[in-house]
Amino acid sequence: MLKKGLVQIYTGDGKGKTTAALGLAVRAAGQENKILIYQFLKPLQLKTGERNALKKLAGKIKIEALDANWNIGKEKNEKELEELKTKISRALGEIAKAAEKKLYDLFILDEIVFCLGEKLAKLEDVKKIIDKRNPAVEIVLTGRRASKELIAMADLVTEMKKIKHPFDKGIAARKGIEY
Repeated sequence: MLKKGLVQIYTGDGKGKTTAALGLAVRAAGQENKILIYQFLKPLQLKTGERNALKKLAGKIKIEALDANWNIGKEKNEKELEELKTKISRALGEIAKAAEKKLYDLFILDEIVFCLGEKLAKLEDVKKIIDKRNPAVEIVLTGRRASKELIAMADLVTEMKKIKHPFDKGIAARKGIEY
């Protein structure tokens, strides 16, 4: 269990943000910490390798996902966007309560940084989690395009820089590697 929790951000356009956060979750579980991983842009119907593996660590690591159609690259109408924003805001509110009560030692908010950049989430909702959390709670935020304001709230920021990526050659996301 942690005595002092910090805020970490894994950002940048390179691969590895979620992977780094999941590695931290496994390490923390190995030291008897309780972890909540909340995936904002990986809906439940997307069968990810991390969810399959983490089911085996049930009791130490809990993984949840936003139940929403989030096709960011597709055209969305205003009603769909507002529904998505509302669901994200509600999820962040629940996470804030859980962090304040220290229901988990480590909270990983996967892709929340991207949601902030796309204006799907409000910075004040994330700030509330950071400010009101129990002092022993560690927070990890992942996603591209962390703002200067968000970075200022963090104790550790790592930027994953893309040098070369298979997507550049038209190679699609591969099961077991990218998801």
